[in-house]
Amino acid sequence: MHSKYTRYIFTILIFLLIFTWVTIVPQPGINAFAQNISQQVPSKVDLDLSKSKEIGFVYEAFLSPHQEPDDEENTPKLVPPSLQSTAPSVPRNQRKSRGHGVVRFTKDLSKAFVDVQVEGINPQDIVMFHIHCGKPDVLGPIQVDFALSGDIQQNFADGIFSAEVTDENIENTAKSANDLLGIYTLGCPIESGNPGKVKTIAGMQHYARRSELYFNLHTKGQTFYGDIRGQLHPVENLSSLR
Repeated sequence: MHSKYTRYIFTILIFLLIFTWVTIVPQPGINAFAQNISQQVPSKVDLDLSKSKEIGFVYEAFLSPHQEPDDEENTPKLVPPSLQSTAPSVPRNQRKSRGHGVVRFTKDLSKAFVDVQVEGINPQDIVMFHIHCGKPDVLGPIQVDFALSGDIQQNFADGIFSAEVTDENIENTAKSANDLLGIYTLGCPIESGNPGKVKTIAGMQHYARRSELYFNLHTKGQTFYGDIRGQLHPVENLSSLR
């Protein structure tokens, strides 16, 4: 009995000593950690709604024939005439066409601004211009069909295409499907296995953040696969665009 009581008193004393050492004796490491945390967390956050329309996210792509997954001669036989070439095709490794494109999203994800410069392509030969969702080598669904909001040949007349994209453009693209093929190829899925489709700039930017958006420019000679394609990637150094 006396032995148990002694052990109990000893345990209490040890606990008190540890508590005193931790709470009273200066601890350089602990104090430094606490001071570092207090310096990292500002006492006040400056909020500014006026910045919502500023550019917050930027992605770019360098378009080339080499990113197209195949040549027109290998177009599937069951492809409808509207997606088949109407002019002689040129193999990817012989085409000199190229392009550079940038997509800028506002901070509030209400708009996206698209600018693309191309060379080696006659604007009158352009038949389609899209932003697709999909990884490299994949023929992904169309996120934005630029022909639904303007004359793409005229826009490319000087070699530079510029457009503003809103939620409405994305929804109009998805709603433009008028057959079974269009249902599967127009509009990007919100996520794999989910029947819903992306309806917003926010959803489009989500694909871009994963590097799963790409430009594809289709011409009379390269209609099904496309003439030049460019996978969009985040711009790390914005000064490189100036």
